[in-house]
Amino acid sequence: MALQTLSESLYVGLCLKVGTSQQVAIRRDVEDITELLQNKVTGTCDNIHIILSGSRREGFRFKDSDHDFMLWSTDHPVLWDLSQAQFYNTHRDKLILCYSSESPPGFTLLWLPLEEASRNVLSACVRMNGALYISSAKYREGNITGSDEVHGPCSSGTRGLVEYDRAYCFVSEFWPPSASSWRDRCLSWPPPCVVNDIIGSGCHFVAIGHKLGNHTDIEWRISFSKAEQKLVYAMNHTQFLIYALLKLFVKEINYGLSDEEKLLCTYHIKTAIFWAIQQNVIHDWCPQNLLAGFWVCFKLLLKWVYEGVCPNFFIPENNMFLNKVYGEAQSRLFTQLYSLYEKGIAFLLHIPSIRSYIMNVLCNPRLSVCTDERTLLSEVSFDMELFREIDTNPIYQENLHKCMEYLHTVEQVIRLPLTQCQIIMLQKYTAFILHCSVFILHDMYTTTSGVNKHVYIADKLSCYMLKLAAKFGFVSDLLYIAMYFYKTLRNRQALSVIEMTKVKLAQPGLMYRTHVDPERYTEAVGGRSWSAKMRNAVAQTIRFEHNICYIDELTLEQQSSLLNESTLLRVSPFTLLHMLEFLCCRHVDPRRAQAALDDLQVQVHHDQGVLVPVYLRDISWEILGICQQMTGNHQAALYSYEQSLRQDSILNRIHNATRHRIQDLH
Repeated sequence: MALQTLSESLYVGLCLKVGTSQQVAIRRDVEDITELLQNKVTGTCDNIHIILSGSRREGFRFKDSDHDFMLWSTDHPVLWDLSQAQFYNTHRDKLILCYSSESPPGFTLLWLPLEEASRNVLSACVRMNGALYISSAKYREGNITGSDEVHGPCSSGTRGLVEYDRAYCFVSEFWPPSASSWRDRCLSWPPPCVVNDIIGSGCHFVAIGHKLGNHTDIEWRISFSKAEQKLVYAMNHTQFLIYALLKLFVKEINYGLSDEEKLLCTYHIKTAIFWAIQQNVIHDWCPQNLLAGFWVCFKLLLKWVYEGVCPNFFIPENNMFLNKVYGEAQSRLFTQLYSLYEKGIAFLLHIPSIRSYIMNVLCNPRLSVCTDERTLLSEVSFDMELFREIDTNPIYQENLHKCMEYLHTVEQVIRLPLTQCQIIMLQKYTAFILHCSVFILHDMYTTTSGVNKHVYIADKLSCYMLKLAAKFGFVSDLLYIAMYFYKTLRNRQALSVIEMTKVKLAQPGLMYRTHVDPERYTEAVGGRSWSAKMRNAVAQTIRFEHNICYIDELTLEQQSSLLNESTLLRVSPFTLLHMLEFLCCRHVDPRRAQAALDDLQVQVHHDQGVLVPVYLRDISWEILGICQQMTGNHQAALYSYEQSLRQDSILNRIHNATRHRIQDLH
């Protein structure tokens, strides 16, 4: 009974740390709809598919989790047998064939039977025994860009606050023959519908060979990343939290070790829980059995380390310990794990991130633990989860054609069966695309000296699109209307929008990032739909696409951000509000302009990370300096620019622009 109570307490603690089932569902739904929308457009326009894989795609949001992406060309399909060529247009698709007879289980060679492919694929080819094979090593090196580095099969780097791994790979729509026995093992888990979905999704090939293979630099590893994501989705929440607990355990085991010294990784843990669930070791995977489930997986891992064999879940003949967990290193790892085994489940007390949840029960033996998730988090917490996810999942466009493709795709996708948060995500994307279209249209007609009639029609259309976007966008989206009116010299109309926005942003129940008064927010929009909350009580950071000029005064910062490989320029809506009011008033109402500048100065100098997040302080100081310079107060402007340089500019990366402005002052 005590172990069950301990399990329940840990279940609750992990729900609060890792997420409840509803929070995890929100994260997955947002990622799924983003991927669907983006790939329908990029597949049509660029013949490229991109998916998010790894922990974030599975629903985890650990602080140190990086973003794992897989990218492949849709016109280079991989076949297991030439008979499968009948399903493709050989005039359009450049076929690749697997040749596995000389490779270890789980690996293969990829050759071009017709010796036709895109330039970047042909440049990675080597000739062997008269045939043309794609070298994994050359292909991997060929896709390294900028300051990225090779990390396993991936190109690894940092953009803004995000660390990422990009695996440039190939895809087969057919299930590998070497994994054909997997379906026969799926008697109890996963369900038949998931099994069919997985087999119908095929597999990928990532650019890394087996270290003990005959053709290490040419071989490709068969990846079941998509299948694994579907298996994690098929877990119940207790199983998912056991997976999280195993992740925390491995992180502790690997603490302080270099990549070369780390013998256990997340993939081994994931494999262990897959096997444990499928073998039905525990009849009821419920909160009361969370620790029992963890212990089963831990003992399975201990057994594998002792034997030096970690069987791949899809191709058991592929021993994933073969080139790493052996000899003296294997012996040391087994000794370490066995010493934990001897302590029993109490060894979890030595993991800092878990100890507090266990001690809570040990110190309160009569404590009653409720595992009903509905009692764990408030409505505000779930709203915050959704709007945070929406804010961290942008889409990118380059031109008006891409914008139109997005709108057309939204029109198609909205007819599908969608969850409520996916509908909200489509609303956000539609508003974003309309904003981009408006400013692209304006630049097209001002730079090409369009006929007055055409300019008039484009302007009418732009105003309509901005008002439409405001009907289902965020409160802060009104600032795009104000920017457009300012850009088209309609300052009076811009100020009218600014006044309206100022009132909305000053609401006591407004939610901006994690800043919200729960009681006031609930009073204002509690119980209403997410769509209504979004329009009336939620603000988001304003995003400036690099290839679009929103206001001339920030063009220099956009250029600097682009040159330094930042994805977007981001500005706090509260900072932008004061800037726009200052810009609109400085020639017609100097007193109001000075008041706006004073408000901006107070905000930038004294805000404690609420309205101006730490990662946006650089652009906020920069904007204050720009406004001060316009008034002729060069000394104050210089101070602001210097303060901007002192901030951590890892996200916007505007330091080049700041230095340029300082030079202009001198």
